[in-house]
Order: sequence, then C-alpha cells, then structure tokens
Amino acid sequence: MVDGYPNFYFLATAPGSSLPMLTMERGITTPAGVKGPDGLRRPVILIRSSPWKAGHETNPWHDEFDVDHGHVRYFGDHKAGTTGLPGATPGNRGLLEAWRYHAGTSPAERLLAPPLILFRSTTVHRDGRAIVKGHVEFMGAALIERLEHVVQRDPQTGVTFPNIALDLAVVDLSDSGDELDMRWIYDRRDAALDAEKANRYAPESWKKWIKQGSAAVPSVRRRVLSSRIRSTAEQQPQAGSPEAEVLGKLYKFFDGRKHQFEQLAAVVAARVLGSSGASYSPGWLTRAGGDGGLDFVGRLDVGLPSANTPLVVLGQAKCVLPDSTVSAETVARVVARLRRGWLGVFVTTGSFSKSAQLEVIDDQYPLVLIAGLVLAEQVIAIAAADYAGDLDALLGAVEQDYEQAVTQRRPEEILRD
Repeated sequence: MVDGYPNFYFLATAPGSSLPMLTMERGITTPAGVKGPDGLRRPVILIRSSPWKAGHETNPWHDEFDVDHGHVRYFGDHKAGTTGLPGATPGNRGLLEAWRYHAGTSPAERLLAPPLILFRSTTVHRDGRAIVKGHVEFMGAALIERLEHVVQRDPQTGVTFPNIALDLAVVDLSDSGDELDMRWIYDRRDAALDAEKANRYAPESWKKWIKQGSAAVPSVRRRVLSSRIRSTAEQQPQAGSPEAEVLGKLYKFFDGRKHQFEQLAAVVAARVLGSSGASYSPGWLTRAGGDGGLDFVGRLDVGLPSANTPLVVLGQAKCVLPDSTVSAETVARVVARLRRGWLGVFVTTGSFSKSAQLEVIDDQYPLVLIAGLVLAEQVIAIAAADYAGDLDALLGAVEQDYEQAVTQRRPEEILRD
C-alpha cells in the first residue's frame, strides 16, 4: 500500500518473479512477448486513458468508457506529429498484432489473445490538494470487438493524421466480485506454461469467449443492471408453497391446450396493468397458428377521463414447464410487433432468461414481463376476489370464455372500441 492505495507494481509482479516490472508510463503498455511451449504470445496489454487530458495536444481525442454496459471506444496512440502509418507507434503496433488473435476463428488462436486490462487516470485529494498524476482506477478486462482505421484532426493545430479506433467489449467479472485474479497475468508471463495453462485463472467469461468466439460476446459482456435482473429463483415460487402448487396445476391444466392459456394470460395481464391506476380494457385473442408473436390484444387508457391517451396492448402467452426459460429471441418476436405508442406484455409459467431481460432493459422496450411467480400470485388473487377462492371455477370460466374471445380483428381496431 502507498498512501492508503494498493500499489500497482506490487500487484502486477508475481511473487519471486525476476521478470521486468509492468509499468504504465504510456497510454498503451505492451510487455514483451513470452515464448511458451506452444509458441510466442503477448501476455497482456495495459490500457490507460486520461480523461483530464482529452483535448490536450498529447491526447486530442476522447476515449469513451461505458463500462456499466461493457463498452469502451478507445483510440490508438498515433498523433499529429507521428510519422508513418498507424502501426508505427509501439502501442498501435501491439494492438494491431493483438487484433489478429482477438478476431481469431479458432480456440487455439484465441488462447493466444492478450487480455486488455483497462485503467482510467483519476484524481485523488490529499491534504486539501488535488493530485492528478500517479493514480489510476481499474476499469476491467476487455477483448477487441472491432478495429478500424480512422483519420483524426488535431484540435490545436488542425493537422489531420491516421490512427486506429477500437471497440472493446468489457467482460463480465461478476463471478469474482468484479475483481481480477492477477494469477492470470502471472501465468501468461510464465514461459514454462503453454497457452491453455496460462489461461487457467482467466475469468469464466473469457474462457467462454475462447471456446465460442464472437458469438459469445453478447453473453460475456459486462452489464451493471443487477437491480432489475431477476434470477430464475426470484421468478419462480418456492417449492412447497401455495404459489408453487397453483403454478404446477396451471401447467398441467393447460398443457395440451395451450391456446386456452392465452385467455388466462389476458385476464392476468388485465389485472397487472390495471393495478397501476390506469384503465385497462380487455380486447380479444388471436386465432391459433397465425398470431406471429401475438396472442391477445387490450387497451390501456392513461390519464383522466377528460385528458387521456389510449395505448394498444399486445400480449404473448407461453405455457411451458415452470423450470423452463424464455429466450431473448422469443421476446424479440413480440417486440418486433410493437409500433410507436404500443405496449407489450409477456406472460409465462416459466422464467425469462438473463439475456431476454437484458435486451428489454438495454433497448428500453415497452414490454412487461410476467413470470411464473407473479402469474401464480395473480391467479390466486383473482380466484379469491371473483370465485370465492375456487381455482377450478376460475379455470372453468377461462375454458368457457376462450372460444368467444378469439377473433381475426387487427390490433389497432381496439382504439375504436
């Protein structure tokens, strides 16, 4: 520790190691390659951004750090006064070399890809003074998602110059509490280890990317949305609870006649949306087989009777095993049917996958997700309020109402009702 802060040089040096010290004297630090049993690899690339220098002659461009959404836009170290192509500087040369492995089409290539460890210069205050040098904030580990050649303009001189710009995907470290196991970096610098062993302490997200490549990037990207993401356990009733018993009964009742489940979903959606204080009007069900991601239609009138606006509500219902999850692709089909000013609602006996929830949250889709636990709670409440607690009576009414609720009307017709 130095002045109450962890010492980077100490953390970055393996115990008993005689290797040169890792430093961060430049924006891009590219340690020498290591010749392992299976070939040469660069162990790591250290990236440091100095936002307080943005617009300065030594850093006339602005790096963009959005680590909460797992994205960094980073510009290389070519400057107006640098001669030659963008690869002439050590930092850019290292990034261009790394891109070859990050864009690799095989796990063997990706094993050699050096992780980019991100830092951002930060200001600390000591004894009433602001200290702007010598302190950095760890921002995560990243892989290169895209690399492009760009032409930039120095704001001080007006001179244009070539450079490279990278889109970095910051990987998820939630399994380790957003901390990086430095043994990963120690191993990658150990020439006695092959590339596979050198990645044994890599984050699980990085290992997944090594195996699956670019297809895994959306699932390994860092997301700080935990307060709105519900785990499967949070979306399902506890085993042995009254809600679990009801949910099991619902699945058994509608399994084999899942189109009738749409009527129950419409009833539950009406209760959920109506509980917000707005006025909900149920509409109709679509015909089986031709819904295209649409099962029921309703209308939500928001505002006062004398000052309101109607919203078309499109609903989707999925009766699946309670331990099943609804994928992001399935949710996307519902979203694709929504128009401006329309609202979606998705009701299922199962749960929504993390990626499905992330898609809704990240893209701010107007879609209400009702999973098994909420479904069971609402069914119990409806049965208690309207059927003296008799669940069988409620299911009988749903079955009876199903046929007359089905129509071929277009969703926008609900606005004229």
